[in-house]
Amino acid sequence: MGRHMFGPPPDARDKEGWKGWWGENPPYHHPVFVLSHQKEASIDMEGGTSFSFVTDGIESALTQAFAAAKGKDVRLAGGAATVRQYLKAGLIDELHLVQVPLLMGQGERIFEDLGGVERLYECVEFTPSKAVSHLRIVKTPGGAPAL
Repeated sequence: MGRHMFGPPPDARDKEGWKGWWGENPPYHHPVFVLSHQKEASIDMEGGTSFSFVTDGIESALTQAFAAAKGKDVRLAGGAATVRQYLKAGLIDELHLVQVPLLMGQGERIFEDLGGVERLYECVEFTPSKAVSHLRIVKTPGGAPAL
């Protein structure tokens, strides 16, 4: 998970009381690894959710997530910056992209500055509605980006 998805930067929150946006029982119910530039103690929550803060890079976070998953799927969560890092490194096999048709004047582009890596993926499912569109994007066979 990206650091911003977990919550505001550490210096902007109450260190004693802040444990994420979700209250005492977050919806995850498994270990969550939060990308961060600042070391923080892990947080154990109700329902089996734990938040561990990873400061040594996206590969380390993914390795820890796979170890914790014990053969189950691993999902990434976060904003465009987090997704871009994993796409650029070729570490995403399948991307479920949710687009909300809301124009706010600004936003982050998922495929910006990736040096053509977006050509290594194809949209295999598109489900539109007036409220939200869901896209399922998968890595093409043999699609490993040159970094």
